[in-house]
Amino acid sequence: MKDYHINIFYSEEDGGYIADIPDLEMCSAFGATQEQALIEVQAAKKLWIEAAKENGYPIPHPTYKPAIYAIS
Repeated sequence: MKDYHINIFYSEEDGGYIADIPDLEMCSAFGATQEQALIEVQAAKKLWIEAAKENGYPIPHPTYKPAIYAIS
């Protein structure tokens, strides 16, 4: 099974890394390092899916495909 795509980027404003899962609306997390942000968003994903199941909401299939940019 395919898993959800995770974006991780540095936020100057927050002074750390933000990780989000585009297929799961409002599913994101913060970490002081990229690794910490990844661990936190994986925990958030688990809780997001559990909450959706408990409330009878649909769980979207992974569909997000990131754009790949080439710098010349």
